[in-house]
Amino acid sequence: MAKRGTARNLIVGIISFALFFAAAFFGVQFFTKTGIFRIPGVVYYDENLDEEELAFLQGIFTEEVDLDKDVNITVRNELTLPELENNEFLYNIYVPVTDFYSSETNVAIERVDELFTNCLECAWKLIPVDELSFNRKLLKINDQYYLDDFKNGAVFRIIKFESELYEKKIEPLVKDALAKNFPEKETVLTFAQTGVTALSRGMNAKLYKVGDANYFAELIKDYLSSFDLTHTSNESSFSDWAGTRNICSDKRFIDTLTAIGLDIVELTGNHNQDCGDASALETIDTYNENGIRIVGGGKTADEAAVPLVIDQKDNNITMLAFNLSTGGATYDATPGANQYYEETAAAQISEAKNRGDIVIVDIQYYECNAYATEVEYTYCDYAGSMAGDQIGFFRHLIDLGADVVVGTSAHQPQTFELYGNGAIYYGLGNLFFDQVWWPGTTRSLILVHHVYQDRILQTEIVPTVYGDEMQTRLMDEETVKWFINRLVSARP
Repeated sequence: MAKRGTARNLIVGIISFALFFAAAFFGVQFFTKTGIFRIPGVVYYDENLDEEELAFLQGIFTEEVDLDKDVNITVRNELTLPELENNEFLYNIYVPVTDFYSSETNVAIERVDELFTNCLECAWKLIPVDELSFNRKLLKINDQYYLDDFKNGAVFRIIKFESELYEKKIEPLVKDALAKNFPEKETVLTFAQTGVTALSRGMNAKLYKVGDANYFAELIKDYLSSFDLTHTSNESSFSDWAGTRNICSDKRFIDTLTAIGLDIVELTGNHNQDCGDASALETIDTYNENGIRIVGGGKTADEAAVPLVIDQKDNNITMLAFNLSTGGATYDATPGANQYYEETAAAQISEAKNRGDIVIVDIQYYECNAYATEVEYTYCDYAGSMAGDQIGFFRHLIDLGADVVVGTSAHQPQTFELYGNGAIYYGLGNLFFDQVWWPGTTRSLILVHHVYQDRILQTEIVPTVYGDEMQTRLMDEETVKWFINRLVSARP
């Protein structure tokens, strides 16, 4: 009987221990909501998420994702890119754009949500930054231009995740999915193209008075030197023969060009040999000594015909420049401009496009020279020339595959247009020259190309003006609107 009692007590003890263990085990799970009593985490989505954003996030937090804790996902818009917290991500960037031909420059708002208000009267709309292209005009927001610093002038869409287990569970799910590349200063190439520069004649006379060639660049140098690349088409060689009646530059004028941060000089002009081959050759040496690259001209015809290939910030541009004008070209072992030949141009454009380069073609074309008036005269606004079909010829270069065609001979700015798959700027006018007696020739257009991932995000058109003092400056905003509307009204 004693053995039976002992066995019974052992069984009772085992059962009691098992019951106690089970009670403890399931009790802990019950009170901690784990195991069979675990309540799965819930994802709470902000009602301000749009359909695309919601679908994207639901594609991450699928039914197969096992969550222990709730996740709260919120979204907000900022007009200035903030310092993001560990659990915040820049989901997208939206920029305001309008018609390519618009003279408007700015959207003025008080609150960010005004940008998302359905406005039937508005001439602009918000688009994702990856849809930005040269054929739409980017606007400022409250006078902030997105492509200036990439931290303002746009709507920055921020998504935030909040959860007790963010670092352990949520971050591994979303970090790679939300890792996006957006344009930034380190990856966007800025390239400013300017028009005619002829530091000569009356500018020589002015230099003799002021004594410092930096004088002429004083009001424009900070702007032009701020870009990765700055270009001009200089038609005047440095020469000891420079005077007040010839198209030759006092040698001190190299300081004007270095003051604006000149990186590329175009030598397609028809006056670079006005003071002889020796001056032209010495001028090329001066550019080389100052690290200024040359396009559209050279010491020989072969050298002048070499395209300028730009590989910078992972962007690739081929720049071609030709002379089709009243002289200045070289055909042999003498210095001069690069003469235009159809077969050569077509082959060089094709070769560059096959490499995947952006192709910019500059043309020193026959000038429109109907400037002889002291009042505003719009004849040269039109893409017309007294010597040929300027419109047909420039459009033909786009048909050959060029992305941008620029006229660099016009002393008065001419109209511009979208054509085919590219853009044409028929004439940029005078950046630096002595032509102060005609209103039209005191103005110019600066083209600022913003290039990202081998495409032109935007080309800003920035007008300049100078007066009797011969100090080039940016045009004031009110005059800019009048002037751009005038040029647009003259487009083909």
